Amino acid sequence: MAEREAGRLTPRAREIVEAARDLLEESGPAVLTMRTLADRLGIKAPSLYKHFPDKQAVEVELIAQMLAESAAAMEAAEAREPGSLPALAEAYRAYALAHPHLYCLATERPLPRTSLPAGLEDRAAAPLMRACGGDLDLARATWAFAHGMVILEIHGRFPDDADLDAAWKRGTRALH
Repeated sequence: MAEREAGRLTPRAREIVEAARDLLEESGPAVLTMRTLADRLGIKAPSLYKHFPDKQAVEVELIAQMLAESAAAMEAAEAREPGSLPALAEAYRAYALAHPHLYCLATERPLPRTSLPAGLEDRAAAPLMRACGGDLDLARATWAFAHGMVILEIHGRFPDDADLDAAWKRGTRALH
């Protein structure tokens, strides 16, 4: 686990995560190694292990940031337009496209649930659950649609002339 003070990251651990986030956002997950992170910080790689046991622990902190930030974006959309699936879809898409490398890091492999802060995954899902009237299966199907659309968009899998706004609208209408 990361180095913590009373349940929070120490100032140095926060600095490491901030540098990791910058590196990730600039260059993508493949470039995020303990060596490149240490180089970014101007320290030797073994020094990082005083604060994080391994790269996965750094990634867990980044995934936690993504979940908290995307939850905040969804909560803000929900506050503006309560119960609006299109508003939630727009917020989800906008967040993912603004942070594609972080989004991919957090969603293209198994979620490290046991290492995340308690309640964070539920918080991230709560606006969608409310918009789906508490129907877990419908919320999962809606998230799968949104994730599939956004990951395909991030990876440039749609033709240049595809009207993705129309596809999002049609997909959200079809699910609800």
